[in-house]
Amino acid sequence: MSEKNIKAGVGGEVYVPYEKREGAKSVVYFTRDLSAEGLEKIYQKVASKIDGRVAIKLHTGEQHGPNIIPRPWVENLIKKDLPDAKIVETNTYYEGDRYTTDLHRETLKVNGWTFCPVDIMDEEGTVDLPVLNGKWFDHMTMGKNIVNYDSLLVLTHFKGHTQGGFGGSAKNIGIGCADGRIGKAMIHTTPGSDDMWDIKTEEFMERMMESAKAVCDHFANHISFINVMRNMSVSCDCEGVQAAPVVTPNVGILASFDILAVDQACVDLVYAMKPEDHHDLVERIESRHGLRQLSYMKELGMGNDLYTLIDLDNDEKEIDAKEAVKHVKPFVKED
Repeated sequence: MSEKNIKAGVGGEVYVPYEKREGAKSVVYFTRDLSAEGLEKIYQKVASKIDGRVAIKLHTGEQHGPNIIPRPWVENLIKKDLPDAKIVETNTYYEGDRYTTDLHRETLKVNGWTFCPVDIMDEEGTVDLPVLNGKWFDHMTMGKNIVNYDSLLVLTHFKGHTQGGFGGSAKNIGIGCADGRIGKAMIHTTPGSDDMWDIKTEEFMERMMESAKAVCDHFANHISFINVMRNMSVSCDCEGVQAAPVVTPNVGILASFDILAVDQACVDLVYAMKPEDHHDLVERIESRHGLRQLSYMKELGMGNDLYTLIDLDNDEKEIDAKEAVKHVKPFVKED
């Protein structure tokens, strides 16, 4: 691989250190407080763009999934700050607990997402949103109901992902807003292929990011991003109880108005851990070329990979990733 490609991060298996990046900076907020109170506190920092008819894009998980964002945290946030908001989801591309709307609604009940309305956005069809300056798409097919909302809070469980390497805010909306039959197929499958998962590595990341861009462009200045770095299995929450055991330490919660900055900051926090703490998750990210998510978002003009990390636990001081993860401890299964 050429030095040019390494610097640019085009190779999705190549991590670009902070000091080798260029461009403007965004603000990313950080708290170690992994609780309902911590989530509410950090939401206040990105609440100003969330108004009107509010959608919360959340991965609600397969039945009994052990690693999803705790329901009481979300319920507290909605009841205190977003009483009229709806959680939004779409059906899955794979056959499972959320493959059809009926199955999906039963899974929502099993997992306890019953304290507010949940809109399965592709229940009644699809809508095409434009992809500006895309390499692979000029539009992405989304769940029809996405156009019913004025603003979107992207509330994401940051973790690994079997095909994407990692799942952050961009994966949450890039895959999670695309409808279950057309849009997700556009991202995952070459037309006419017998393998529904045949698109991989750089091309898959680019397709997924173009889908995420369509969502970001649609909501424009009315979208905010929160990533929860807790129970970070190398597996996505779509694997439910089959997810690989968690071995990466919990870190905290991050939030930003910049989708690239918040996902990049989470990746930086993982890389800042001790090798024995981050080995499995880094291997998952690099083996799938997941870092291409970040470099392609930058190429698409979706945000900045440089940022100011603001520590909400320490008088809003600016810190770096190594300072933020200094006190993380090996993961211990919660009761």
